[in-house]
Amino acid sequence: MIKLLHIKASPRDSLSHSSKAAGGFVAALRDKASDVRVTELDVWNADLPHFDGPLLAAKYARLAGRAFTEAEASAWNQIGELVRNLDAADAILISSPMWNLSIPYRLKHYIDLVTQPGLSFSFNPATGYTPLLRVRPVVAILASSGDFSKGPSWGRPDLATPYLAEALKFIGLTGAEIVHVGPTVGPPLAVEAAAQRATEALANIADRFAGIAA
Repeated sequence: MIKLLHIKASPRDSLSHSSKAAGGFVAALRDKASDVRVTELDVWNADLPHFDGPLLAAKYARLAGRAFTEAEASAWNQIGELVRNLDAADAILISSPMWNLSIPYRLKHYIDLVTQPGLSFSFNPATGYTPLLRVRPVVAILASSGDFSKGPSWGRPDLATPYLAEALKFIGLTGAEIVHVGPTVGPPLAVEAAAQRATEALANIADRFAGIAA
């Protein structure tokens, strides 16, 4: 069995190009693997705590080696549950639009919450930062109105791809494969061609994901 965590970052449901591509990926994976269990985490509907008050204090208590207060311990346990759910997955799928050259703020919020000392990374003054999550297959689908396949689109840089790759690597999810769907607006032939390129790339990645069930 493959336990796949799908982190969904588009609020547009059926109109979402990233969600549509993610659905195709899951279907391709199910064609290739006998048992795939998908857990969806929709960052727009998930109860993601604000990173302030006792939660922020708990982070600094952890960094300083200070014992938690009762309120800090309760807040920190919420974060621990998010990290445990992430780490329980055999494979991870992220589907997101590109907003203002980067990712939606709710996806950034989720990544900030699960990137915590002692839970997903550690720090030693002598050796630096060490990721704590285990390596596993990760694919991120990134849909954009522009075509960033050959570099900037009309002079606009893609800040989402390097951010996602480095943020995931920092906590141990190295080697994430990022598949672009774009352009999603413009001449129909260009939009269709972009969707087809993504479909083909995701089918190949599904082959590799299916191998973890062997």
